[in-house]
Amino acid sequence: MTIFSNATLFPARYKGLALLALTLALLPLVLPNSFYYDVVIRIALNAIVVIALNLLMGYTGQISLGHAGFLGIGAYASAILTTHFNWMPLPAMLTGAIATGLLAFVVARPILKLKGHTLAMATLGLGMIISIILSNEAQYTGGPDGMAVAEFSLFGQSISGNSGWYSVAATALLLFTGAALNLIDSPGGRALQAIHGSEIAARVAGVDTTKLKVHVFVLSAVVASLAGSLTAHYVGFVTPGMAGFFQSIELVTMVVTGGMASVFGSIAGAALLTLLPQLLSAFEGWETVVFGVILMLTMIFMPKGLVPTLAQRFGKGDR
Repeated sequence: MTIFSNATLFPARYKGLALLALTLALLPLVLPNSFYYDVVIRIALNAIVVIALNLLMGYTGQISLGHAGFLGIGAYASAILTTHFNWMPLPAMLTGAIATGLLAFVVARPILKLKGHTLAMATLGLGMIISIILSNEAQYTGGPDGMAVAEFSLFGQSISGNSGWYSVAATALLLFTGAALNLIDSPGGRALQAIHGSEIAARVAGVDTTKLKVHVFVLSAVVASLAGSLTAHYVGFVTPGMAGFFQSIELVTMVVTGGMASVFGSIAGAALLTLLPQLLSAFEGWETVVFGVILMLTMIFMPKGLVPTLAQRFGKGDR
């Protein structure tokens, strides 16, 4: 599957990427304290996972209710290898991504033969198995209580503080956003969208649907693993809940709320669902209710998600 197309670097469809880059460059000038830096960094790290999941769900039409399991594998790979085996963070992160990719490749063919509710249940089961293993292997993972994660370093340079982590998270978000846009506009990306439209028609047109679905599933899992490793090093602590069912549902909700088949919708969904709990903390005990009402109203009045609905209303592209 072609990830990078032959398109020029910044044609018209990449104006959104340029705007995102400008926004990320200017944000540090207006962020008043560490709390706001923390929120923005978490949004960026969540958005990376959601973009990858949207490639699978929104563009290819393959639902996954266990994607947090891949996030957890990356997080714990970095935690275990750096803490118990004294690995450097970058090799540990890459090893976790490779292990995640191999697992995703092994399970992809049998799982992706399923459709609809059966596919959802199979991915849910996979995520639950990963979460249970992380909880039970207490010798290495710390069990349900979790474990600390070593400080992150890159090429011998320790990454710490607001500015250091903001730079890492912002750069990673830009890279993955650009790669996703290029993938979507490549022949492979158009084939993925053809599968979503009609898998039978895509096969008739000569698309190897099984191969492409496996590729995008593996790609989505590997990106989730990398984001999980970064998140683990940033937070400094991991628990099995990071790979749990509710985390998976939150990721899917980010995809749906921001907009299926929309890269920038993924970022908007991640931003909204990361920000809302912070903004609703003043409701003291009613946060979940208000949160649910907001999401329900969004789905009623913006069924296609935030970005596609607004883009359609104002006559713009929704990527």
